[in-house]
Amino acid sequence: MNELKLTVGNILSRDSFTSAKVVAGEGGLDRQVKWTHVLEVNEFESLVDGGEMILTTGGGLQSDLPTQLEHVKKLVEKAVACLCIELGTHFTEIPADIISLANEHDFPIIVFENTVKFVEITQDLHTFIINQHHQMLSQLDMLSRKFNALSLTPNGILKILQELHQFFQKSILFMTDDRKAYYYPPESKEMEYTIRNYIETLPSGDVEQTIFSLEGQAFALMSVKGLGQTWGYLCLQVGQPISDEFTFLILDRASLAIAQILLRNRTIEERKQHNEDEFVRNLLNGRDFEQDDLQSYLPTMSRNMYFRIFTIQTNEQEINLSEDDWEEIKLQRSAMIRSVFKRAGFFPAVSSTKNEITVIAPFIAVDQLINETTRFSQVIQHIAEMKDNSFIAGEKCTFGISMVYKELADVKRGYEEAKKILALHESRLAETNFYEELGIYRLLLLLKNSNHLEAYVRDYLSAILDYDQKMGSTLFETLQVYLACSGSKKETADRLFIVRQTLYQRLEKLESLLGEKFMAPSNRLALEVAIMAHRLLTDNKSKADDRSLLL
Repeated sequence: MNELKLTVGNILSRDSFTSAKVVAGEGGLDRQVKWTHVLEVNEFESLVDGGEMILTTGGGLQSDLPTQLEHVKKLVEKAVACLCIELGTHFTEIPADIISLANEHDFPIIVFENTVKFVEITQDLHTFIINQHHQMLSQLDMLSRKFNALSLTPNGILKILQELHQFFQKSILFMTDDRKAYYYPPESKEMEYTIRNYIETLPSGDVEQTIFSLEGQAFALMSVKGLGQTWGYLCLQVGQPISDEFTFLILDRASLAIAQILLRNRTIEERKQHNEDEFVRNLLNGRDFEQDDLQSYLPTMSRNMYFRIFTIQTNEQEINLSEDDWEEIKLQRSAMIRSVFKRAGFFPAVSSTKNEITVIAPFIAVDQLINETTRFSQVIQHIAEMKDNSFIAGEKCTFGISMVYKELADVKRGYEEAKKILALHESRLAETNFYEELGIYRLLLLLKNSNHLEAYVRDYLSAILDYDQKMGSTLFETLQVYLACSGSKKETADRLFIVRQTLYQRLEKLESLLGEKFMAPSNRLALEVAIMAHRLLTDNKSKADDRSLLL
């Protein structure tokens, strides 16, 4: 790698610099020289890009010392490689203050004590630099072919990292989005935790390429992408912060080869998705399954292993897709959801249909954290943030999560719980995503398919409902708001947008229909449950009516 980098020190050994002498900034002889430029003017900011070797007779330095110092300071700020001055016409010696400034910034100043031809120096160095660029392209082509060849061999990712290490002589790591890591040499593993933590702090967790420093060490970072997703990051340790595009060109070729390996691996994994989908559906519906599939798609159950059923309703408009297009979306959607769950510490098995994704989400937890919901909430947030994803529109999704279970025989029960959550979301009767937080609705849902719930509602609310239907009144709404306001007449009137006297009249009518003690604790609780049951039954009936209209 160093042979492809032309430094100030390298140039001093060339024949055209036989009479040259370094008078300042010897600490900067390792600066890279990208080009040469003859400069004889004082206003040069727009003429210099950085990395140039400046050749001058001192014509631009003919002024007082403060102006000369300012001139050199500008060269330092523009990241010029070095300044070469021909002594004689304008300068016989370099002022001590300029030498001191150059030494302070390790900015090499070279003087020619004899007359030299700038055109010969420029021609010599530009020929060398152009030949160097050609060599770099040849080197890049050779490495690209090596990377592609290695990508077809067993353990290809590690072999590509070894090739990078051999070229750069520095530690190299590749970290995937599902927390796998490859590294070379072996001691590079010590850097993984620190680097991964840094990557997770980056905006949106995604970068194309960058240079960063951690704990006094510099690293070059290159993302590895495929199918529009970031699959991981290549991270190369560098000796010092660099701006060498050649380094990133090599990392880019390596990342393409690694992406090809990951794509093949994921294609193989996606073929397994068809079998996994069938296995999960069998479990969800209580059907028989192959024991071999159990070992393939779910972790071995242990004392601290539990699971929830996590169901996602996509709520997307029906789109006419060919079978091939849907299969591609299905596979990518499943792979994406699986990746999200794995990053959160789960061992997921996924089934996906056009409108629903269901995950059996096993996890390990100590006894006191079995019912902890934070990780599931983080998964929900991550999916909800998938706004620009072509495989799932996260902001349109609703979620249903079952109770915690341990036995696989309870998978069907957990799936039913998750579906009940989704149904309540659709009816806008619940806001929570977790079945255990449904409260009284857990009981009402169990009674929903029996006549007992309808009979209960009739016993407590039929008088009011019949009166409203007959008289066109709003007593039922008044009762709901009055109970929600805990019997506060002022708040009830405000929420109903009626005067207090009107409310009193309605409350008198409620007392005549329900009895004077309808706000006694036990009666009030019974009425509140009846109202919730009525909402549940009414929503169920409206859906049935909608289905009959469709039929």
